[in-house]
Amino acid sequence: MPSEKLTATHVLVEENIVHSTFLGRDVIVDAYLPTAVNDPANISLLLVNDGQDLRRMPFSNILDTLISNNEISSLICIGIHCGPDRKMEYGVAATPDYMGRGAKAGAYNDFIFKELLPYLRTKYFLPNFREKSFAGFSLGGLSALDIVWNHPEEFTKCGVFSGSLWWRSASYKDEYDDNKHRIMHEQVKKGTFFPWLHFFFECGAGDESADRNKNGIIDVIDDTRDLISELKRIGYSRNNIKYLELPNGKHDVPTWAAAFPDFLKWGWGKKENTLKKKRLSKGI
Repeated sequence: MPSEKLTATHVLVEENIVHSTFLGRDVIVDAYLPTAVNDPANISLLLVNDGQDLRRMPFSNILDTLISNNEISSLICIGIHCGPDRKMEYGVAATPDYMGRGAKAGAYNDFIFKELLPYLRTKYFLPNFREKSFAGFSLGGLSALDIVWNHPEEFTKCGVFSGSLWWRSASYKDEYDDNKHRIMHEQVKKGTFFPWLHFFFECGAGDESADRNKNGIIDVIDDTRDLISELKRIGYSRNNIKYLELPNGKHDVPTWAAAFPDFLKWGWGKKENTLKKKRLSKGI
């Protein structure tokens, strides 16, 4: 486990090793478990790509604060560590990018559904979860979105932090076109509206400096806003989508750590707590 000091009292952190036949390697999987669960049938599951970054936040303290303040419902969070072949395992399962990256994304899908989820159900004696969600950072965010998008029967929410939504089927030197070559955008254009799916997107104004269309907006923000537009075009509304743009945000763990509480409260916040805060703010 991580070397940084953990002060959480409402969260138990366990490191697991799951051998994957599909990926041909052992996968480190950190489980962040609430120490008090009134009803196991009401517990939800959140999978997180690049789980090694959760240790650096440290995520257990973030989760502990929200639980101790009674701000979120029961939630098991699973941090899936990436492997040495990250750029091959993450991506879009249906097709590699123009450089062949993401070629093992299909195998990563198989790992999630055929190895990891069965392992978690057995390990923690939970045959079912109230709901399942997936999140990730950068390329891990693209992977999470791709998995949720193509398995709407399995998930309810997706969190994409500084997502690599530029993932493309043509290089900028080969007559690249935003309207044709962004792989995730093309998937969404051909997709279907599922009213139970909800999406959280985070971008930082300092995520990068690249601005391929020279419009004064960095690419990660352009790509994210464009994807949101595509979601809205097929039926998703502001009720299904949350966009968080951090003026001082960067492409790094401290930024994602700062944004993660907003994501957790958006997805699993307790309504009664929100109503109480509103009443207090109005002096009721």
